[in-house]
Amino acid sequence: MSHVFPTYARWDLEIKEANGSVATDQNGKTYLDFISGIAVCNLGHGDKDVKQAVQDQLDKVWHVSNLFQHPLQEETAEILTANCCCDAVFFCNSGAEANEAAIKLARKHTGKTKIVTFQQSFHGRTFATMSATGQAKIHDGFGPLLPQFEYLPFNDTESLAQLEGDGYAAIMLEVIQGEGGVVPAEAAFLEKVKETCERLGSLLIIDEVQTGIGRTGLPFAYQHFQIEPDIITAAKGLGSGFPVGAMIGKKELIASFQAGSHGTTFGGNPLAMAAAKATLTKIFQPQFLQEAAQKSEEMADMLKSALLDAPAVTEIRGKGFMIGIQLNHEAAPIITELRSNGLLTLPAGSDVIRLLPPLTVTADEISEAVGIIEKTIKHAAVTVSK
Repeated sequence: MSHVFPTYARWDLEIKEANGSVATDQNGKTYLDFISGIAVCNLGHGDKDVKQAVQDQLDKVWHVSNLFQHPLQEETAEILTANCCCDAVFFCNSGAEANEAAIKLARKHTGKTKIVTFQQSFHGRTFATMSATGQAKIHDGFGPLLPQFEYLPFNDTESLAQLEGDGYAAIMLEVIQGEGGVVPAEAAFLEKVKETCERLGSLLIIDEVQTGIGRTGLPFAYQHFQIEPDIITAAKGLGSGFPVGAMIGKKELIASFQAGSHGTTFGGNPLAMAAAKATLTKIFQPQFLQEAAQKSEEMADMLKSALLDAPAVTEIRGKGFMIGIQLNHEAAPIITELRSNGLLTLPAGSDVIRLLPPLTVTADEISEAVGIIEKTIKHAAVTVSK
């Protein structure tokens, strides 16, 4: 009997070692890891510079609380704000916490309470972020949700036109819905969202927890479009596996988040900031991002070419190294078979295979992974047809 709550449907697999894009299990079997801790290890496993930065900080001080000055917070915040349209950062421990902070700030700054999110979105599992999430399976069993959240169809501009009144604090969305199936937002839809925010006097919150920190080939995914959010949330790839999140907001919001308005014991502690600063310093280099974008385009092209005649595949979509393979049947058996064949992937909904390789993945590793995917999907189709 385990002494851990069974809140995860864990695979019968333990990763004993990992380096770069390769993970090794308890039996010595190696895998190409195209999960990356769910878009967390953007620099691959065991990046030496991040490890050294954390080790150096371990030798100085681990934790003192936010009662004290934190130069590393300032330095890390400066890197984040220099690479987006916002001006100030609140550091926390996770994506859900970053979204909680965004929701609180939007309501406090505007004095309004309604927040619009979208069907099939995912924003976290705390009560507020669960309520913001537009998926019934996340809500089931927990009783009444927090009020004042409204869910609209994603990529539906007409539904936005129906929003009326002065009670809307914010519209909150993912540029690419991750857990919802790797579904990219359309440019016209995002432009309409921004227009709607202006019409309603609402803030625009972009949840970049999964899409941010270079995952799509730019520092943040919203930068592929002609929009500017008022608040950005980030986490996953921010600390290379060290728990850290960030809410980033425009300067006019600073007055609404003064001393005592929000807080966290561990958020922005020296170890987290050491990991985040080292991670951002590498990923936000223009050449690094350009190379990641180029490799991801090549991978998408290879997948489309390899799976063009696969009857089970209906679409390949995404941006950068956030790729979804849409199937016409359940993805779970294919994901299991891919794992048996040495490739770690995960689902996005019931019928999508989600690929989230490290941004440092090599051309040879991409080629190997595409070969495994092609062989596995086509073999499964043959097996089913017999």
